[in-house]
Amino acid sequence: MLDAFKEKRMTVVKAVSELASLADGIGAKSVAQRVRSGLVAKLEADRFNLVVVGEFNRGKTTLVNAILGAQVLPVGVTPTTAVIHQIEYGAAPGATVEYESGKVLDLPFEEVGNFALGNPPPAEDPGPVKVLRVRYPAAILGDNIALIDTPGVNDLSLQRADITYSYIPQSDAVLFLLDAGQLLTASERVFLQDKLLGQSRDKIVFVVTKKDILSESEQAEAMAYARENLQSLLPNAPVFPVSAEQALEGREGSGLKELLDHLYRFLGEERGRIMLDNALGETASACAVLEKGLDAKRRGLDMSVGELHRRIEAVEQDLAGQARTTEQRRSAIREEVAAIKAWARRDLDRLVDDVTRQIPAIVDDASVDDLKSHLGPFLEKAFRDWATAETREIADALEGLAEKTIALVREDARVAAKRLSDTVGADMRPPAIAIDTFAYDVGVAALPIIGLTVMLNSLWLGALLIVAAPVLAIYMRGRIDTETRARARELAPKAVKDAAEKVAPKLDEMIDEFAKRLDDWVVQASEEVYREILEVLSSAKAELEKGEQALAPAVASCERQALALAALRARYDKMRSDLWPQPADAPT
Repeated sequence: MLDAFKEKRMTVVKAVSELASLADGIGAKSVAQRVRSGLVAKLEADRFNLVVVGEFNRGKTTLVNAILGAQVLPVGVTPTTAVIHQIEYGAAPGATVEYESGKVLDLPFEEVGNFALGNPPPAEDPGPVKVLRVRYPAAILGDNIALIDTPGVNDLSLQRADITYSYIPQSDAVLFLLDAGQLLTASERVFLQDKLLGQSRDKIVFVVTKKDILSESEQAEAMAYARENLQSLLPNAPVFPVSAEQALEGREGSGLKELLDHLYRFLGEERGRIMLDNALGETASACAVLEKGLDAKRRGLDMSVGELHRRIEAVEQDLAGQARTTEQRRSAIREEVAAIKAWARRDLDRLVDDVTRQIPAIVDDASVDDLKSHLGPFLEKAFRDWATAETREIADALEGLAEKTIALVREDARVAAKRLSDTVGADMRPPAIAIDTFAYDVGVAALPIIGLTVMLNSLWLGALLIVAAPVLAIYMRGRIDTETRARARELAPKAVKDAAEKVAPKLDEMIDEFAKRLDDWVVQASEEVYREILEVLSSAKAELEKGEQALAPAVASCERQALALAALRARYDKMRSDLWPQPADAPT
């Protein structure tokens, strides 16, 4: 299980909590709150996402049931009814349906099977299902692991785009299922090369399912074939033969134990280390802020109450002036975001015009059978190609905006720190402000190795394709009546325009959401150096107001807190280095 990782996480949580308590004692309440909500709470809530991917009829759901140790999800679901299942821990079984419209409905656990099979259909159709969340008291889920069972990737139309562009990039491990009876089909190779390897090559585990249909010698031959052919795609990839049916029956030799042992090792030692390393790395900036605050507090205790009061007023006045600079930064963000939204809308209008112009010639030149088979995919491809290029361009523009804003805020902080040094008399240095910090704060850097642009592009591309999918679906299912050519001329342009009308507000929404997070970050970062200093100076003033007899204990307390902070910082550095032990033969 993940006992070793959980023990390490508990140790890190306890150590980081000590920093929050120390910040409280110093008087830096906002630092304490940020450490508790941004680091401790995140560590306690973080979980590992394990995504199961494969073509239809590869035994994904049967494997998920085997991992859960019970027949939790229904098997035999068809591609047209399949939805994404996210299985999380729950003390009692239950389920929740989340729709693309935002509507959320509770579902009795015993109805999960019927719902997944589409029986009975809802009396009032709430629209496409985003995800079916299932809660179940399985041991593996209790280890903060969520299982995501996905529809078949060989049916990866627009409705399946969120698998590739949302769930997989944010996963901690991907189980890619291969059928022992037909290993590595051409479509599987294409999906691996085009969709998976570029963003997830370090976390893919291959599972050869249905190994029980082969004899021992055939199994050995199949595994040798799989490893040899996967070598060119992903060298030294882990491959495990499994019989989920045998595992569900509790039979020995199913291969499930070996797979789970590998997953626990991988999640705990690799993904877990990254999670803990990120948290410990974040403590460095908090420690630096507290060091500056302690220095200012010690200097404040050397002043008279009146002098300290005047210094605090000066800092508050300076903060009011800083607010004007901050508003200039926020105004620049609003202007640039408005420009990005405007050209994105123009690009969408051009797409509609271009595709609409092409439709008559396509309809006239194609046979009726070709129209039924290929018009839908043509519309889908046009939208996908446009969305791929457009989201990349938007992400590039927004990343450029973020970088420029961060550079300006960093310079603002440097100037503010210089003014504070003159006002307070302490050696004030600006807080370390970097784009990585912003990416972490806004929650788009799910993986340290993926840049802001790549992450935004992946998340937004999936979102746009999902929005367009229901409108274009009429052609994907071949539902064109006998008057095919006339109906195609009439409906295809309308489908494109209707899809664009759905996509346009979604584009605005995504850009606005990013802009709001950047705006919030600018306000926080711009005020940070002032907020922390005002808090500790106010704490020093409260000590001085207690009278002469309280001064010596307050100064002594500052000294103890400085020693405790230095000890904590050294402890965090050691804990972080211990996460990544050097090989025995590594140079020292």
